[in-house]
This record gives sequence, C-alpha cells and structure tokens, in this order.
Amino acid sequence: MPKAESRSPASGGDHVLRLPAAALAALYLTVCLLPLALALTRSVAPADPWELAAAAFGLVALAAMAVQVVTSGRFERVSGHLGIDKIMAFHKIAAWWVLLALLLHPLAYVLPTWLDDRALGAERLTAYLTLPHYRSGVVALAALVLLVASSVLRDRLPWRYEVWRASHVILALTALSAGLHHAVAAGRFSALGSVQAYWWAVGAAVAGAMAVLYGWRWLRLHLRPWQLQSVTRRADRLWELDIQPAPGTPALRYQAGQFVWMTEGARRFPLFDHPFSIADSPLRPGLSLIVKEAGDFTSRIGTLAPGTPIGIDGPYGDFTLDAHRGDSVLLLAGGVGIAPIMGLLRDLVARRDPRPVRLAYAAGRPDNFACLDEIEAARQHLDLQTFLVSEDDAPGWRGLVGRLDRERLGQMLAGLDPARSVALICGPGPMVTAVSDALLDLGIPMRKVVYERFDYSGGASRQDHRRRLSFVGVGALLSLGILLFVRLVA
Repeated sequence: MPKAESRSPASGGDHVLRLPAAALAALYLTVCLLPLALALTRSVAPADPWELAAAAFGLVALAAMAVQVVTSGRFERVSGHLGIDKIMAFHKIAAWWVLLALLLHPLAYVLPTWLDDRALGAERLTAYLTLPHYRSGVVALAALVLLVASSVLRDRLPWRYEVWRASHVILALTALSAGLHHAVAAGRFSALGSVQAYWWAVGAAVAGAMAVLYGWRWLRLHLRPWQLQSVTRRADRLWELDIQPAPGTPALRYQAGQFVWMTEGARRFPLFDHPFSIADSPLRPGLSLIVKEAGDFTSRIGTLAPGTPIGIDGPYGDFTLDAHRGDSVLLLAGGVGIAPIMGLLRDLVARRDPRPVRLAYAAGRPDNFACLDEIEAARQHLDLQTFLVSEDDAPGWRGLVGRLDRERLGQMLAGLDPARSVALICGPGPMVTAVSDALLDLGIPMRKVVYERFDYSGGASRQDHRRRLSFVGVGALLSLGILLFVRLVA
C-alpha cells in the first residue's frame, strides 16, 4: 500500500446530511398517505365502503410506487444513513405490498357486485380490464407484475445484467407513468383539485430523479473522469484496481468501507455501472477496488488496460467505523468480502488506530486468500490478531481449516468486552447470517453488528427478522390509514 498522506479525517465523506431511519419512515408514510388526506377535501358521490377501499388502495399504491422509483436512484441524502442491506430489504418488501394493493384495487371495486351476483361481478371485472377508459391502469398493473416477476427470477433469466437492469427501469417507468395517467383520467378522487395536483408533483419529482440519474450523473461521469493506473492479481480470479482521478477531477471524499458504482471506457453511462467496495483509506490518493471475476462485466476485469477511462459515482453506504463506533474492532470477511474489510484495515493502519483489532478471513481454498502479506504487515502498526480459515486444506497451509463458527468467533473475542465491541461483516449470504447470529449469542449488541452481503442466499439472520418486523409495521400503518380513510368518507 502506498504511503498515506497526512490529510484530515474530515476527508471521509461525512459531509452529507443523512436522514435517520425514524425520519425516513415518517417521510415514507407521509408521502404514501398524503393523497388520502387530500382526497378527504374532495366532495364525491356516495360509494360503497369496498369501493372507497379500492380507491384508497390505488392512491396509496401509486404513491408508494413513486417512492420505489426514487429510492432506487441512489440519493445519498435520502437513503445513505440506512446502508445498502436495509435499502435492498425494504425495496423488496415494499414492492410486494405495492403489487398486492394494486391487485386489490380493481378487485375491491368488483367485490360488492360479485357478492350480489357473481356473473355480473365477473362482467364488471372484465369491463375494467378491457374498456379503453381503464387501459392505462391495466398497462400499469401488467408492467408491475412483469417487474416483480423478473426480479424474483433474476438469477434464472438468460439475460445479461445490463439487459435485465434496463428492462427493470423501463417496466418501472411504464408502470408509474401509466398509473399516473389512470389516476387523473379515471380516478374517483384524482380527476380534479389537490389530488390531481399531487400526482402532477409526483410525476415531476420522478422525472427530476431520472434526469439526475441518467442525465446529470452521465454528464458528470464524463466531465470528471478517472483513469485506471494498474490491475494486480491478488488471488485466484481476484484483482485489485488502482484508479486515480484524471487531471481536473477532484478527489473523492469518502469513508473507509463505503462503495462506489464504476463504469469503464465508452460505457460510462449509469445503466452500465456496477457496485464495488472501496478497498482503500481516504488518506491515500485515488481509489483501490478489489473485484472478483463472477459475472458478465467482472469476467474481463483482469484484462482492462492501464489508462482505461473510468467513471466513478459515489460514495455510498454506511459500512464504516465512523458510523458504528466501538472500543474494539472485529473485521470479518468471506471471499471477495475482503474488499471493504481491507479498506477498513488499511485506514486503521494509516491512522495508527490504538484500539484492539481482530480480523477473521474465511475462504474456500488457500489460493482464494488475498493480501495476506499486507494483513501480516499490519501487525507492526496495530494491536491486531488474525484468524485465517480455509474450508479446504492444502499442502503448506498454516491457517485454520473448517468454518468460521461460534467457537472460533469466541476465540476472536478473548480478552475483549463484547458489549463495547463493534463487528463489521462482509461476505456471502450464508456466512453473513450465521456469523451475525453467532456474534449476538456471544454478547455483541445487535446495533454493533453491521454487515453487507454480496448475495442474498442462505436465509435471514435475527437482525433481518427484526428489520422485517419494522417494515411490516410500516405496512400496517399504511393499512390503518386506508381503513381510517374509508370510515371517514363512508
């Protein structure tokens, strides 16, 4: 690692004002329930409670769909405090309740008629699905169904990542624009007045978000280019990229452990970018990324030539020691999860951090380990103990063999106070969930166990379950708002 510059710790990218989770939940509920509040000011013909519920489902789902589009646009001020794991979890759960609400929207309209006369109810539903007056609503619902289905089947579809991502954007914008048209053209409460004005404002906000993401950010990738200095093989199919700002490009203000979205060459467009953790300290000029050959784009990462133009968008994420403090530090990596862990370790070394540091690094085979010499050299500058664990043994391997289980995690914590320690974990889903739960059993508080995973296989941790309960609570409050609206209007 090159010698660190003596720059201020303030260079870590903590200048962005981020909203806390409670404020984001309140903002989400406000945005989704505001059309119901505005609809209360409208005078409409009396309706059956089920029809009022149907209208409410549509109003809330459309607003929530707009939030889905905006929050997927990587706006650090809005979602930066939560971290990518929480954002992804909420995005997936919210997509399901948006789909459920939009499915209930026409069904609830039909239900009173169907209860009186099933044939007439079926005829009414057919009319909703076929008459030109409702066609944009049908388009919105169909696009949303395809969007959710393609997301669930992402790993089974024979599409390149960029093709899937482009289809995701097109389907999302189709569903939202068609839904907005349906609301103002056929909606009971949205035809005129403040509710219609709200939908125009929502449309403008989404258009602005798309302009920032695919207009301004595209322009910035070309106005502020970076350049690949070198590509170094660190392990089997694992490469480290040294990327430096081109002349005139300002240095990136980030915190160790964050990630960026990277594009290269002529493909410097947000649709073609990929997320990679920063394996570096902000005290060193430029950026280092550790990337594994694992997909369409990364399969050729080792062949990139020095001098290749690079686009960098970021930083993002809260996988940092500045955001999660402790008297002692546990760094735990699985496979390519070593990338942000190396960034944190390099930053601790650059700052000569006096705290006890324990590093556990697990890989499938001994030749999968990266940066072992540098990890060993870090002992000269830190109170560092390391635990290298290979699933398979090999001649000459001197580390541990097996898995990073609870017993070995207990050995890591020997001499430390678990209640005053912070653990940062990055790796594959099964490893992350198992290690997270084991650390909780060993006494580390849940708020001090922080993780990011590069896949979502392997089930859910106890922390995941708690998050889901909070997300379900948000959905329950939306349902309560719909119920209250029906009771007030009926």
